Amino acid sequence: MAENIGKLLLRVMLGGMLLFHGIHKIIHGIAPVKKMLVMHHLPEMLAYGVYVGEVLAPIFVILGWKSRIWAGVIALNMLAAIYLAQWRDLLHLGAHGGWAVELPLFYLGTAIAVMLLGSGRYAILRD
Repeated sequence: MAENIGKLLLRVMLGGMLLFHGIHKIIHGIAPVKKMLVMHHLPEMLAYGVYVGEVLAPIFVILGWKSRIWAGVIALNMLAAIYLAQWRDLLHLGAHGGWAVELPLFYLGTAIAVMLLGSGRYAILRD
């Protein structure tokens, strides 16, 4: 029972916290993401994938439907975010002493954990 509650907590925290980033992009747009893609000589159209990685995937992870797959989408999204926005900060500390890339790496690590563990028993739509 405790293992399944732990999986639920992991899914809700990963999906719930990342979803706020997606909602922000729904409200304010994805122009900054498009700009980063262009700076890296990548097609601007790829920016729309952020809605999949930061809105759809978190919702499905929270629900527990195909969590392993959707957590993989989140992991790829975080790798892209690190590459596009924070690769220069990999060896730096943030303003408050933490690793400058700790938040995207935290999302990446928890997404990988969900990929390995699956949804667990407490999922609305189980794997």
